[in-house]
Amino acid sequence: MAIAFISTPLGSAKLEGDENGLNSVTVLEQDEPESKIIPDVLVDAVYQLNEYFEGKRQNFDLLLNPEGTEFQKKVWSLLSEIPYGKTISYLELSRRFGDEKAIRAVAAANGKNPLWIIIPCHRVIGSDGSLTGYAGGLHRKKWLLNHESPSKQQSLF
Repeated sequence: MAIAFISTPLGSAKLEGDENGLNSVTVLEQDEPESKIIPDVLVDAVYQLNEYFEGKRQNFDLLLNPEGTEFQKKVWSLLSEIPYGKTISYLELSRRFGDEKAIRAVAAANGKNPLWIIIPCHRVIGSDGSLTGYAGGLHRKKWLLNHESPSKQQSLF
């Protein structure tokens, strides 16, 4: 498994993958030095993530190979269909999954997403519009949603 560390506006990120695809992208709570040499299997992922943070990319075109259950993979596939700059509720995600009553299980699968930003779990919010639950921290979720907002607005504070 190849590993690389990159710097992002939200802290260091760790990327892991091999010839079968990108396994994980994780935001870290402590900064790590950027990798001086990026393994060949991670070059495209690093490039595309940098473009995303520069505001030059809205969609990723990468070979993905996340580890998870079939249930989780189905939820992650649905997450990948949420367009850049849009949000849906956990309830809507459950409906798209085909079982409104599975909302807790769908939310749990959302929280186990191993591909930070690439599979956009940050685009799922509470039914009341609140920024609920985010493994990377709500401050990062807020930043990502603002970054993707079609109407960028300067903060007054």
